[in-house]
Amino acid sequence: MFRTLTRPDVLGTTLAAAAILMVTMGTRQSLGLFVSPLNSSTGLGIATISLALAVGQFTWGAIQPLAGAVADRYGPRAVLIAGLLLLALGSAGTPFMSSGFGLIVSLGLLSAIGSGAGSFSVLIGAAAQRLPIESRAAASGVINAGGSFGQFVFAPILQKLIQSIGWMGAMWSMALIALAALPLVGRLSRPMQKPAQHHAEADNGLRHALGEALCDRSYLLLHLGFFTCGFHIAFLVTHLPGEVDLCGLPPSVASWSLAIIGLANIFGSLYAGSCVAKYRSKYVLAAMYGSRALLIAWYLLMPRTDVTFYIFAAGLGFTWLATVPPTAAIVGKLFGVRYLATLFGLTLLSHQIGGFLGAWLGGLAISRMGDYTWMWYADMALAAFAAFVNLPIREAPVAGVAVAAR
Repeated sequence: MFRTLTRPDVLGTTLAAAAILMVTMGTRQSLGLFVSPLNSSTGLGIATISLALAVGQFTWGAIQPLAGAVADRYGPRAVLIAGLLLLALGSAGTPFMSSGFGLIVSLGLLSAIGSGAGSFSVLIGAAAQRLPIESRAAASGVINAGGSFGQFVFAPILQKLIQSIGWMGAMWSMALIALAALPLVGRLSRPMQKPAQHHAEADNGLRHALGEALCDRSYLLLHLGFFTCGFHIAFLVTHLPGEVDLCGLPPSVASWSLAIIGLANIFGSLYAGSCVAKYRSKYVLAAMYGSRALLIAWYLLMPRTDVTFYIFAAGLGFTWLATVPPTAAIVGKLFGVRYLATLFGLTLLSHQIGGFLGAWLGGLAISRMGDYTWMWYADMALAAFAAFVNLPIREAPVAGVAVAAR
C-alpha cells in the first residue's frame, strides 16, 4: 500500500506534514513531564497545574475546526506558520508565569492554540486535498506516525533537559524547535488535487457541509467514541508521571514509558493506515478501543514495576493515536475531503472535551483521594463504551473489498 507514496511530490507533502506533526505533538504529549518540576518551582499545586493543562486539552480541540475552516478557505500556509509561532511563544513564556492564570495563558491558550493549528485536522486535510485518492490512506498513517515519533523522541530528550538545564531551559528549547519547523510549511502549499470523476464532490459551501454532518447519526456516534479516546489519552499523558511516582519508581520510568508509547504508535499508525485501505474503519476503531479496556484491566492486576509500565506503554502505544486515520477516513467517506479539515476538526473537538475531563479529573483525584484508582476504572469503562458505540456507524464498504451490507 505504501508504494502509492513513492512519487516525489506525494512523498514530500506527506513527510513535511509528518515532520510538522512530530514537533507539535511531540512537545504537547510530553508536557506531563513538567508537572512535578513546575509544582516544585511555583508551589501552585498539582490540581492548579492540571487545570491549566486541561484547559490546553480543550483549547487544542476547540481550535481544530476553526483552523481547519480557515485552511479549507484560504489554504494551510498561514495557519501553520501562525500555529508554530504561537507554540514557540507559549513555550518561551511559560517560565515567566508564576500564577495559575499565567499558566492557563501560556500552556492552556498560546501553546495549545499553536499546536492545535499545526495538528491533525489541518495537516491531514491539507494532505488529503493535495494527494491522489489512492495515496490518502497510506499518507494518513505516515502523518500520524510522525506525531508518534515526536513523542518517542521528545519525551526522553525533554526529561534529560529538565534534569540537566532545568524545566525552564527545556521549555525554551521547545520554543526553538517549534521555530525550526517553519521551513517545512512550504511543502504543504502546492495546488489542491482535483477530485476524481468517479468521486466528484458537490461543493455546496461550508455551512451546508456542517449542517449535513451535524444531523448525521454516524457522525455523532463517531464523536462519542472519540470523546472517550480523548479522556483516555489526556489522563495518561498528564498523569502517568504521577502514577509512576506513586509506585516509588524513578522519573526515567515515566519518560521512557511515554517514549515507548510513541515508538509503538509509529507501528500502530502505519498498521492503522493499511487497515483503513482494507477493512471498514468502524471495526478497526472498535478493536482498538476494546483492546484498551482489556489492557487497563491487565495493568490493574499486575505488580507496579518498571517492566509492567513498559509493557503497558507498548500495548497502549500501538493504538495511542492510531485511532486518527480510521476516524478521519470515516469522515472522508461520509462527506468527502473538500471540508475534511473542518469536519474532522469538530471530531477532534469532541476528543479534547474528553481530554479536558481526563486531565482535570485526574488532578482532582490525586489531590482529594491520593491516587488514581477510580480514574483507572472510569477509563476502562469508557474504552469499552467507545468500542461498542462505533459498531452502528454507517460506513460505505472499502472499494474492492467484499464486506457485509451496512
